[in-house]
Amino acid sequence: MSHAVIDDPLVPTPARGGRPYLVGLVGTGVGPSLTPPLHMAEAAELGLGYVYRTIDLADRGIAPDRVGEVLRWARDLGFDALNVTHPCKQLVLPHLDAVAPLAAALGAVNTVLFTADGSVGHNTDTTGFEAALRSELDDAPRGHVVLVGAGGAGAAVADALLRCGTERLTVVDVDPGRARDLAGSLQGRHHREVRPAATADLADLVPAADGVVHCTPTGMAEHPGTAFAVDLLRPATWVADVVYRPLKTALLTAARAAGCRTLDGGHMAVHQAVGAFELITGRRPDTARMLAHLRALVRAV
Repeated sequence: MSHAVIDDPLVPTPARGGRPYLVGLVGTGVGPSLTPPLHMAEAAELGLGYVYRTIDLADRGIAPDRVGEVLRWARDLGFDALNVTHPCKQLVLPHLDAVAPLAAALGAVNTVLFTADGSVGHNTDTTGFEAALRSELDDAPRGHVVLVGAGGAGAAVADALLRCGTERLTVVDVDPGRARDLAGSLQGRHHREVRPAATADLADLVPAADGVVHCTPTGMAEHPGTAFAVDLLRPATWVADVVYRPLKTALLTAARAAGCRTLDGGHMAVHQAVGAFELITGRRPDTARMLAHLRALVRAV
């Protein structure tokens, strides 16, 4: 199925008719996600009825390539929107009626709205990182930034880095082909200097970089450690991590000890949730309040 690229990514939310919003999170391993309580707490603060359910495909024995069926079921069951996560962000594209420009350029969707005109896909991962970077490190130099991890999160972050004025971006991944593919796509769309590199090159790249952004699962509770040797860091280098469970990853702890400015993954997580919430409800949530709530949720688990 083909889809259109819409001109305006903000699609007006239909009238509620008094009923609460019904939203779902589709993917595998989504049971422990903090996104549902984060959305529902903010909705309560704004006086909105809001029900957010996880739809774990693995738990239900549904293959990810059946995500198109899941979209149809959700719409028929009265869902207003779905957040989409691994491994469905690319798989969902052929099943949408329209896609916002940024999501189309990235080839990945993390938010689907069910509107009167059909299903519309958006990507608030990339806008979430952009907002986080501009909010916390807007004055940080971006002459040369090293991106570690060229997967879905890396692609969204890389696009945001280039929109934020990064002059030269080096994409590093354990899979050289994936790094080359992402670098080639970014170079073609942004007309900036984007080069792939191997993990062995990090020993030379990190000490010379203005900033380093980490976009792999390393540092999560299930994947402890760091993706590269932290003694490569120098005080003038800023460091961002997309991992937010825990917020104080081994990488960020070492970076702060080295005197680096840092950006933890909670900022991207909250800003992408802010974007999705606004698309779904048409209401602008309180970012600071959501960030405080996320930090409380992380501490509690």
